[in-house]
Amino acid sequence: MVGGGVRDLLLGLRPKDFDIVTDARPEKVRRLFRNSRIIGRRFRLVHVVYHDELVEVATFRKDPDPRMQKGGRNDKLVTSDNTYGTPREDAFRRDFTINALFYRIGDYAIVDYVGGLDDLDDEVIRIIGDPKVRYQEDPVRMLRACEFAGRLGFRIERGTLEGIRRYGKEIEKASPARMVEEIIGILSSGHADATLDWMNYSGLLQILLPEAKPVLDDPENHALGRIYETLDVWVEKQRGVSEWFALATLLTPTIIEQRMAAEERKGTLARGQLQQIVENAVERLGRRFSLSNLRSARTYQTLETFQRLCEPMPEPVGQRHSIVSRSAFRDALKLFELLTEATDQGHEQLAEWQTEAAAAPHRPKARRRRKSRDR
Repeated sequence: MVGGGVRDLLLGLRPKDFDIVTDARPEKVRRLFRNSRIIGRRFRLVHVVYHDELVEVATFRKDPDPRMQKGGRNDKLVTSDNTYGTPREDAFRRDFTINALFYRIGDYAIVDYVGGLDDLDDEVIRIIGDPKVRYQEDPVRMLRACEFAGRLGFRIERGTLEGIRRYGKEIEKASPARMVEEIIGILSSGHADATLDWMNYSGLLQILLPEAKPVLDDPENHALGRIYETLDVWVEKQRGVSEWFALATLLTPTIIEQRMAAEERKGTLARGQLQQIVENAVERLGRRFSLSNLRSARTYQTLETFQRLCEPMPEPVGQRHSIVSRSAFRDALKLFELLTEATDQGHEQLAEWQTEAAAAPHRPKARRRRKSRDR
């Protein structure tokens, strides 16, 4: 066993999964286990499935072959990492020392080639090797350093942190699809507040998520200073957080600030102007991370419906029912509730919408009729 499972067991935590590393090539593992599949191009793995359990199996790696990379001569970004090696070589290919510990099942030994046990004791996140090289090989490591520090309550070692500050722009080379999964994972982790704080301290936040920066720069005085702390409490209480809800929480401070600034200049805004503020914010995020049409649409719908909930309750019953019947209403109401808890404001209006939701007529989903066939 290797990686996070070994680390968490040594910390007395419950691992969310276990990874296996072996000298067997992916094709051989696939032949040994019929209930498996090979995944990945840049980094080939085998997923072995047992009922509801999934075991990830990797082959020992060594330094990637420069001839297999797609970048230019001076570009260190690794686009193919399928050069196989020894256990020691594999340990030095991993990201952080605390993630490079092996549990050797043959003699029940912890194998540490990189000083990971000492860093676990000292509660330190330390990158393996030269930060300049390692961050250029895989810029997402910078984000993961902040994520591990936030999740485990560790500090980031000085050289590891300075490398993030110096080479932070490299993260723009990372796959947008991979980045958005990492960000949704952070917001849904229960440690978003601490992770975003480390991102801000390291300089990554301004590059990746400038929408969150004003909140974290001055949480005591910002109206939504407790939004991510409150989100973490929700996750800890096992309240469901959809991916578009998570993205909506990211954009909410920016949208509220822009709305308040516009209303100070122009007075009450028309609905089309409010919708434009939401649309612009979602579009910027969508461009940055190449969000799918579904994610962009659901995030927009959640935020636009949330804006409707912030307005005075409509008098006509039909209008209220129309808002409640929206597919995004539940997430929008949850967002309203999150902000109410974070700011301790809006309790009465939240209660009104909750009452309205409870009283609204249930509308069963329409069933498709099967077309009759001519016989």
